[in-house]
Amino acid sequence: SKNEGRRGMFFLRKGTKLPAWEDFKEPKSLLKRGLHYVSLSLIMKGMTSTPDFLWGLTEVQKLNLSRNQLVVIPPSLGKLERLVVLNLGGNCLKCLPKEIGLLRNLKVLFVNMNCLTEVPAELSLCRKLEVLSLSHNRISQLPLSFTDLTSLRKLNLSNNRFVQIPLCIFALRSLDFLHLGSNRLENIAESVQYLVNLQIFIVENNNICTLPRSLCFITTLELLNVDYNAIQTLPDDLYLLRQLPRIAWNPMDKGLHIAHNPLSRPLPEVVEGGLDVLFNYLREKK
Repeated sequence: SKNEGRRGMFFLRKGTKLPAWEDFKEPKSLLKRGLHYVSLSLIMKGMTSTPDFLWGLTEVQKLNLSRNQLVVIPPSLGKLERLVVLNLGGNCLKCLPKEIGLLRNLKVLFVNMNCLTEVPAELSLCRKLEVLSLSHNRISQLPLSFTDLTSLRKLNLSNNRFVQIPLCIFALRSLDFLHLGSNRLENIAESVQYLVNLQIFIVENNNICTLPRSLCFITTLELLNVDYNAIQTLPDDLYLLRQLPRIAWNPMDKGLHIAHNPLSRPLPEVVEGGLDVLFNYLREKK
């Protein structure tokens, strides 16, 4: 709306040429001071490198550099010690600087849709981190030091190259959301039971053949998505997941997503009867 436009930092008409960053004599004028955070958004500016003035804006708490063409984030990132939210999604980053560990106030980090093959161990020094998205990269493992991210609640590792769930994840007891869809997972370790606060667990589109019995002990689960795997049988104790409200078909719905698996008979017919029918079948079978 027009009012929203006036409240924004700056808007350009179609066809207007972006000014060179060096032309900004007062970079602080780009900051937006809200009720809770001092913000700076440089989204979709066609940047291939970060402007030098950025690292002098040490008061910024929310920084959005998403949807540019950034190849490198320099070590100077560590100067922005007040950062709470950092969005680097939709760039061409192959790595993150180890100085990211200096951002001790960081709570939310998006580095989705980049070209990362690894994550620096220093990220584990961001002990306040609550939300982390590394989806759509080329990551196959995480550093063991991730066990120190004890405040982490939401972790998105979808569309990467994980063959197994990294062991460090099972130490993240505060996790309530874990997305590992579209990887190369072949199994789910029994250690998954240690994620005692998990509410949403997505492992769709992998190569998983069986679900571990220990998964049934995460009684907080409200959404379990195992669509598009190679699952033939279900654990007898699955009925313990009483927070699952239904057999779900819409990706946005809570419940058990079990479609597009080669379930052995009579499971396909039982599943069609709904969750109560499935749970009764498994309970009686046991």
